[in-house]
Amino acid sequence: MTRRIVLSPEAQAQLDDLYDHIADAASPSTALRFTDAILDQVEALRDVPNIGTVRDDLLPGLRTMGFRRRVTIAFIVEPTAVLIVGLYYGGRDFEALLGED
Repeated sequence: MTRRIVLSPEAQAQLDDLYDHIADAASPSTALRFTDAILDQVEALRDVPNIGTVRDDLLPGLRTMGFRRRVTIAFIVEPTAVLIVGLYYGGRDFEALLGED
């Protein structure tokens, strides 16, 4: 079953912030390639959603997976969708950030 992908407002804001950070540090084209690659990885969850590490200790149904050793993608698999909860770049403590909610 193919599910639709839904980015939470927080995940979209994190992606936008990441783009801005890379664009300022490197270039807009580098930022676009990196953020597009993240979105490609997220899109792959449509067909194979039950991958990654189960993190029910943080949030029921939460799964995480890494991207290029720099980004943690946090998501929840629902019957018809995959909800992207957050995109945590670098050394950000995603466990603490998710625990705040």
